[in-house]
Amino acid sequence: MQIRALMYFDELVRTNSMRQAAENLGVAPTAVSRQIENLEEHFGTTLVERSARGVTLTAAGELLAARAGRTLRELEHVQQLIEDLKGLECGRVTIYANGAIVTSLLAPALSEFSRSYPNIHFDVMITSARQAVEAVNSARADMALTLFAPQMPDAKVIARSEIAYDVIVSTRHPLAGRKEVTLRELARHTLALPEKSFGFRQNFDAAAERQGLTIEPAFTVSALEMLKELVLNDMAATLLPRLSVRREIEAAWLAAIPLAGESSIRTHAELSIAPDRQLSFAAAKLSGFIEEFMRTSLRRR
Repeated sequence: MQIRALMYFDELVRTNSMRQAAENLGVAPTAVSRQIENLEEHFGTTLVERSARGVTLTAAGELLAARAGRTLRELEHVQQLIEDLKGLECGRVTIYANGAIVTSLLAPALSEFSRSYPNIHFDVMITSARQAVEAVNSARADMALTLFAPQMPDAKVIARSEIAYDVIVSTRHPLAGRKEVTLRELARHTLALPEKSFGFRQNFDAAAERQGLTIEPAFTVSALEMLKELVLNDMAATLLPRLSVRREIEAAWLAAIPLAGESSIRTHAELSIAPDRQLSFAAAKLSGFIEEFMRTSLRRR
């Protein structure tokens, strides 16, 4: 069985079209069809069923599809490790991150890192924390940088920094000049909070319950950027890590007010990798750099 056959099959699975797969690969549709036939002959079973609406994977095809992509990614990884043996300080790193951590941690870390390693390239995918960790486990990503990630097996956390949540308000809000605020005081104001699937929201609700409070936000949203926009437009107060609105604070558009002691809510930023996969030179250098960046940046209030 040739690697090319797996590559063609993987592209067919991704596009669900013989013609589109051929176009993406730069070959004729008959070439894709021939490689699929080679795979079917190798495994002794039908992998795809063709129709006017495209292709449908058989049970055997589904089984192969689940593993072919990972196999190809691992081969690419081996190629990178071979390049490392040649002493080339280059390569490509794939990073998955969730939105809350990107602007104030990942973007500045990559910018600073690139000055020392200009020949290393990056693929950055912004997704949910769960999807980021799953990408590491399935070898689609070299590392995941997440905030309020769920506990998941397999992925290895190599760096963790505690992050406090502050009350975030516009500089025109009545709370803007306060040195700290309690949850009970915060409950008197219009709030925007993430939906209940977010780890922070669960921590917030638990903290409110401990104090005998029932806090119902006026706005419940699934996108953290929406929280920021509601605050910028004087529609609500919210809670976010100070680092996620650093630019707006420096521009004097927003203010961050610490929650009082017993009301304090904290979570963790985590850098994760696959435990059974050797990092390439590029990925290893970047992971070490981000570890140090987290130690020095995320612990500053």
